Amino acid sequence: MVYRYVAIGDSLTVGTGALLGTGFVPLYRQMAEMNVRTFVSMENMGVNGLTSGEMLQMISSHPRVRQSLREADIITLSIGGNDLIRTFKASNGIPNASKMTQVLGETRSNVSQIMRHIRQLKGNHEYMVRSIGLYNPYPQATEAAYWVRQYNSFLNGAGSGNYACAQVYDRFEGRERELLFWDRVHPNARGYRVIAEQLNRTGYYPFS
Repeated sequence: MVYRYVAIGDSLTVGTGALLGTGFVPLYRQMAEMNVRTFVSMENMGVNGLTSGEMLQMISSHPRVRQSLREADIITLSIGGNDLIRTFKASNGIPNASKMTQVLGETRSNVSQIMRHIRQLKGNHEYMVRSIGLYNPYPQATEAAYWVRQYNSFLNGAGSGNYACAQVYDRFEGRERELLFWDRVHPNARGYRVIAEQLNRTGYYPFS
C-alpha cells in the first residue's frame, strides 16, 4: 500500500529560502508516513511566483497536473501569497482598500474554483486536501496584517470534510527574524518546519 502525496503551489511548495530537503514538503511527507504507517510517495509541483489564477489554469487545463491530482491521496496547496504581495508591492506598501478588496475577491474566487476542480477530479475516491494559511511578510505594515487575516479566514472555510487549513500566522507573528530567510519573504528551514508541524496538526482524516 502506497499513499501518493502531491504538493502544488508557489515558492513555499518549492521550498525557496531553505536548503534542499528542508522545505515543508519533504518534512510533511515524513510526518504523514509516520501517521498513516505506510510508504508515502511525493511529487512536488511547486512553481516560484505562482498566483491563484495561474494555479487555476494549471489544474483546469494541464493534463499532467490533472493526472497527478487524480491519483493523489494527500494534496497540499500553498497559494494566494503572491496575489496579495504583488498588489502590495505595486502600491509601494500602501495599498488602496478597494484595490485590495478586488484582489482578495479574485483570489478567493480562484481558490474556490481550484477546490471545485479537485473535487471533480477525485470523484468518490478517498483523499485529503490541506491548504496553508499565510503569514505576514510585512509585519511592520498594519494594513498587510488585515488583508492576510481576511484571506486566512476565507481559507479556513474553503472546503469541508476531508479539507483543513494549516494556519501559520500566529506561529510566525513576532518571530519573523527567527523564521524567515534573509530575503524576509520566504521561510528559512526553521520556518518550513513550523509549516510542516502545523500541517501535521490538522490530522490525516480519512486515512488515520
